[in-house]
Amino acid sequence: MPAVMPGKVLVTGANGYVAIWVVKAFLEKGFAVRGTVRSQSKAKHLRQLFQSHGDKFEVVIVDDITKDGAFDDAVKGVDAIAHTASPFHMHADDPNEMIIPALQGTLSVLHSALKYGKGIKRIVITASCATVLEYGPEPRVFSEKDWNERSIREVNEKGRAAAPGDKYCASKILAERAAWDFHKQHKNEIAWDVTVLNPPFVFGPVLHEVDKPENLNQSVKVWWDAVVAGQFSNEDLANNGDVWVDVRDLATAHVLAITTPEAGGERVIVCSGPFKWQDFVNVAHRLYPKLPAGNTSYDPTKAVHMLSYDTTKERKLFGIKFHTLEEMTKDTLEDFVKRGWVSV
Repeated sequence: MPAVMPGKVLVTGANGYVAIWVVKAFLEKGFAVRGTVRSQSKAKHLRQLFQSHGDKFEVVIVDDITKDGAFDDAVKGVDAIAHTASPFHMHADDPNEMIIPALQGTLSVLHSALKYGKGIKRIVITASCATVLEYGPEPRVFSEKDWNERSIREVNEKGRAAAPGDKYCASKILAERAAWDFHKQHKNEIAWDVTVLNPPFVFGPVLHEVDKPENLNQSVKVWWDAVVAGQFSNEDLANNGDVWVDVRDLATAHVLAITTPEAGGERVIVCSGPFKWQDFVNVAHRLYPKLPAGNTSYDPTKAVHMLSYDTTKERKLFGIKFHTLEEMTKDTLEDFVKRGWVSV
């Protein structure tokens, strides 16, 4: 499949934390962008933010992404799609609160592209490392060949009693598998291919509309709680962590996923590296001494990271120069200072 050079890209859920950076990245690379949001009130901030791009940016309303035909009009006349819209939170009771919008939203986009996406060359799905990893008692390196089967089992067996993280993981697994299955089923009818991006925890500065820290998106809210609010215990700061990526680098990956011919049909893990929460606290406290110092006995050289990812494929296809942990922490805190949330 040839790369999509600057044309028009549809970005779903364009007012979301990741999606708004994706919109910015495409616009800065010369693409026109059509973003979908659920209401006119959510469109206002986007129009103001990207007004300097003139008619290169437009917003359309898709009030319910799970409806049949929800994206029928939105896909017309675009060259590619970046599907980012999917819920991410940890307070679902019924697993279907997460699964239905993630699964049906993905299928809705694909069905609309099948029917009306005559000029579409590639669809990029924003998945997650949640579809790849399985937490275990020993450190492990995961790759694109791995699938998280455990979370599906947990949700099937426990339903509402399943852990919140498993409900989220199941929603992302089912949505990603549905995308691959859909393409396989209809490949003889379509001219476009699919690329899936699998990021871990996404951190970094905020572009979307947020009035106070309590209303930050899930991943940045957890980062705030650990780094700024000092809500984690010393034990958790030193021993708990995961893998992270800067939101700006993930946005770059979306552009590269559409402009790199060889990325077609690939599942790509996009990540910077592993962390313990104290790693961020150390940088933040050094930059802003009023912020919590956390666990001062923490020794990063002795940290055991239970999760890591083989990023060979990303390096081969994209070769992104990732922001460092220090750069991301600095830029995020500067953003918070400008908002009046952190005092210097």
